[in-house]
Amino acid sequence: MIVRRTRAALLAATALSLPLPLSFSPLWVAPASAQWIVYDPTNYAQNVLQAARALEQINNQITSLQNEAQMLINQARNLASLPYSSLQRLQQSIQRTQQLLGQAQNIAFDVQQVDRAFQTTYGSASLSASDQQLIADARTRWQNTVGGLQDAMRVQAGVVGNIDTNRMEMSALVGQSQGATGALQATQAGNQILALQAQQLADLTAVVAADGRARALADAERAAAAEQGREQRRRFLTPGSGYQPGNARMFPSNGN
Repeated sequence: MIVRRTRAALLAATALSLPLPLSFSPLWVAPASAQWIVYDPTNYAQNVLQAARALEQINNQITSLQNEAQMLINQARNLASLPYSSLQRLQQSIQRTQQLLGQAQNIAFDVQQVDRAFQTTYGSASLSASDQQLIADARTRWQNTVGGLQDAMRVQAGVVGNIDTNRMEMSALVGQSQGATGALQATQAGNQILALQAQQLADLTAVVAADGRARALADAERAAAAEQGREQRRRFLTPGSGYQPGNARMFPSNGN
């Protein structure tokens, strides 16, 4: 009995150690819960293309946002005001010139005063005026002429004093214009340069007006002096009443 079991075991081990034909090879059956992974190249390429397009759109949106941010920065720069103003200094220069013009002696820069002066002092010599009045009028005209020359020189001195201020303002404004961060700052700097030029033209106008006034007073004095000279010559050549005899007393009377 024991011998039969041993021989059966040996036969079974021998059979298992021998190679089996393919037709009799055992098959591995996958469990029902396992899944197969299928690779589709076409679908994969489409997915990659879609991802690339989505990434490109994101990059475009980022670039657009960056451009909008830069545009806002540029607009802020263009709207930034110039941190420099020369208006006060220019107004002070103009006020100094106006004060000098307002201090004109005797005959101011006023149409009514000029008309009154030429109707009286610079008018035709009166036939009824005394010699003392003629002399006084001539002295008044001379004083007006001297005062006009002095006023012109004072205005010229004041304008020359403004040159150094204008030079510093011009240098500062040009520097501000070159360093402007936006269109508004550049425009404001240009406007202030134009204002400086206007102030310089105002100074030039004041000099011309003061010099013209002095010349006009001198010419008017010469014209009035010529008219007065004719009147004085007429009086000198006019025949008088001649000598009239009268009583003369050498010594005072003592009552006798």
